[in-house]
Amino acid sequence: MSTEVRIPSIGFSTQEGTLTEWLIADGGAVEAGQPLYALELDKSVQEIESPASGTLKIIAAEGEVYPIGALIAEIQ
Repeated sequence: MSTEVRIPSIGFSTQEGTLTEWLIADGGAVEAGQPLYALELDKSVQEIESPASGTLKIIAAEGEVYPIGALIAEIQ
């Protein structure tokens, strides 16, 4: 069973965010709570933690803008 990784809703007026950097490579092992990627929202960059442990399968590209809730990866 896999866990979906989606762009989180942070703040009241935020509609989208820029995926600035993956901190774990595609196919890499990740632990729940470990920083997974960097997300730029309203001129600030935040590291977003992994929601689960497993193997990362990246779907979204760095440098792209995604709406809140967009599927960007899966953890298997």
